[in-house]
Amino acid sequence: MVKPSFMPSSGFFTRERFGRPQVLAGLLLLVFLSECAWLVVRGTDPVEVDPNQLFRVQEGLLQWHGQALAGTPSVERLQRGLNTPPQIDENSGYDPNHSALWYLIAAAPLLRWSGSSRANALSYWGWLMRIPYLIFGVLLGASLWYVARRLYGNAGGYIALSLYCFSPNIIRASTLWMAEPEIGGVWASFGAVFTAIAVAHTLYAPREVILWNWRRILLLGVSLTLAVGSQFSLIVIVPLTLVLMLYVAPTRRSAAIVIWTAACGVAFFLLLASYSFHFSALWDVFHHADWWGVTWQALFSGAAYKYLIAHIGQSNPALIFGLPVLLAVYFSWRRARYFGNTAPLMVAVLFLLFGLASPHYPGLGFQLVAIPFLFVFLAGVTADLLETRHKRLVLACVWGVLAATSLWNLLQLASVART
Repeated sequence: MVKPSFMPSSGFFTRERFGRPQVLAGLLLLVFLSECAWLVVRGTDPVEVDPNQLFRVQEGLLQWHGQALAGTPSVERLQRGLNTPPQIDENSGYDPNHSALWYLIAAAPLLRWSGSSRANALSYWGWLMRIPYLIFGVLLGASLWYVARRLYGNAGGYIALSLYCFSPNIIRASTLWMAEPEIGGVWASFGAVFTAIAVAHTLYAPREVILWNWRRILLLGVSLTLAVGSQFSLIVIVPLTLVLMLYVAPTRRSAAIVIWTAACGVAFFLLLASYSFHFSALWDVFHHADWWGVTWQALFSGAAYKYLIAHIGQSNPALIFGLPVLLAVYFSWRRARYFGNTAPLMVAVLFLLFGLASPHYPGLGFQLVAIPFLFVFLAGVTADLLETRHKRLVLACVWGVLAATSLWNLLQLASVART
């Protein structure tokens, strides 16, 4: 069992930060980026822009140019005759699921075009809309590798990142190929959970931790902003981070609460900034937001479970075969039941339950959020097995599963029809 280490090392240009493991992880991320580029080039037509995507960008551009607040009732939108999605029309002109930040991110790559050239830009440079989500996808992969390596060593980091880089659902989400732009919320949720755990670990250091943690406070605040700004129902990540901090640092709970409160203050400030500091507009948005789209009756629907299993399989076939086996190992082997394995498993189960109980749009985001935590869990238990006397057998199984799932994913990409 590799004990987690979230304490920073001294110096920046060290072998801990720039060495063979980092190079190999970088190569895997380049493969991931190449897969995404292939899907963008082969699976999409730059001239054809999805209506929902076009609406997001147009709303964002209106706010970037100071003409409206995205996701709110807008006279400018009516004058331009923009096609408004039904869920916004039915909610008094407010987007019930997303904040203005969601629109601003979507429109950022097309800021250099304005006025009459904007329509042509949207038609011929529509692929630029995918750039922010490609960046989020790469950053999530890097964060996943960093966390898994800190928790389980190099082997755990490579396993988690390999599962991620050959995940069809992650690639689709990062390229917006038949998928909504949810990858930013996934990265933010993942970062918020493990940043909260890292902050709680540093509370044991013999120094003044509040000011010393200002970077992590800022990082946690940014993560909460992006998570809630990408999907209002991800507000559940806010109390979840507090629970994790209080659990990890039971003797420093007052300091944990102060740090968490400061991070929430940063998040609120940044969310207010995304509305150009119009507090009344932000208050109206909060009033019309769908913070809790969960319908617990959906947990008793067989169709919901079938869809969940299909979603997990599309996230990586290794989850279908490996998850039951490693769950059995986790529950039967005491050595595997420690916080580094338990925390990602519990968070993943929580979001999968939220996804099951949200049969409509918000549930899709919940299910995608759970996937990186499942990758971390699989990497952790597998890394523990690699430390036993059955290392060679486990290693052969790991190589076989990773090679098979990677080949399957590449074949799926190759079969995408050129548009």
